[in-house]
Amino acid sequence: MTRAHARTHGLRAARLRRPAALAVAAALASTALAGCGLGGFSGVQDLPLPGGADLGDHPYTVRAQFANVLNLVPQSAVKVNDVAVGRVTKVSLPDGGWTAEVTMKVNGKVRLPANAYAELRQSSLLGEKFVQLSAAPSNVPGSTAAPGGTPPGGSGPSASTGTLADGAVIPVSRTNRNPEVEEVFGALSMLLNGGGIAQLRTITTELNRALGGNEPEVRSLLERARTLVGGLDANRRGITDAIDGLDRLSATLRGRKNQIAVALDDIEPGLRVLAEQRGALVRMLRSLDELSGVAVSTVNRSRDDLIADLRALEPTLRKLSDAGHDLPNALQALFTYPFTDAVLPAVKGDYLNVYLHVTAAPGTEIIPPLAPLASPSTPGQGG
Repeated sequence: MTRAHARTHGLRAARLRRPAALAVAAALASTALAGCGLGGFSGVQDLPLPGGADLGDHPYTVRAQFANVLNLVPQSAVKVNDVAVGRVTKVSLPDGGWTAEVTMKVNGKVRLPANAYAELRQSSLLGEKFVQLSAAPSNVPGSTAAPGGTPPGGSGPSASTGTLADGAVIPVSRTNRNPEVEEVFGALSMLLNGGGIAQLRTITTELNRALGGNEPEVRSLLERARTLVGGLDANRRGITDAIDGLDRLSATLRGRKNQIAVALDDIEPGLRVLAEQRGALVRMLRSLDELSGVAVSTVNRSRDDLIADLRALEPTLRKLSDAGHDLPNALQALFTYPFTDAVLPAVKGDYLNVYLHVTAAPGTEIIPPLAPLASPSTPGQGG
């Protein structure tokens, strides 16, 4: 056997012996760990990674719920402002749940706000996944709370004053993830192969044709749209009140559903009668139309005479207007003539003091005869 063949044979033997050696080393390591009291060792993922975050003497636990954790694994880094402050200890799916739960250990000296956000990120294009913890965005209500506080196990403010407490849970509403490289490439592939790149030129050409020569009209349209949007924005309160009123109206209608149903059932016979008399109604409307035509024609023909009559009435109406309050008073006295309401306060008793002198015509016979008065000097009789 030559020296080259011997060297090749030795390399092959080393390659064949290496897997067996690795298996023996892993078995020995497992036996040693079990003998040291680490019987819960379940794999390499339980071993701390070199260069990982320092958890300190009093780390605290934070759980975050993700709709999708992608390929996040335990021992992944937990960062704040791209600084490693902890690590992922467990990725699980709770019993009966559909939301993945990530359990993290965070250094006890790191203070996080109670409304902290958790985002799943990637260190590079093909790098490892890690969890980024951050404060709430500035446009989220309640994000003005200071992200300070004292971590669990220390003295000072508690989680109720704005500090993320030990065992706190970050809900799905405050978690997110970045798009995967595969998703970006897939979307780019769809865009390039069967997407809208080929149609961009057509869209640009059609836009140029539509806008070419119509710049003033387009500018006017944009200005009107701006005015409309500004008016809607200025009347937000009124629009909101109108929507609230519609909501109350719909609630009222829903509460009176039975009454509305009864009313609709009662309307049905009336609608049937109207449908049966539709012909008569149509004829009546046509007759009204003809009557209105005749009335308009009559008014147009007698317009001059009507104007002349109104002008002739003008002096009389002016005099009546000048009479003012005297005319109603005079009419009131006219209907009580000859004894108006003005003389009634002067009358004492139930009768008026009226003296009548009556002279009978010759040959008039009075039945029954009247007895003469005691005083013959009275020329007539009083009553």
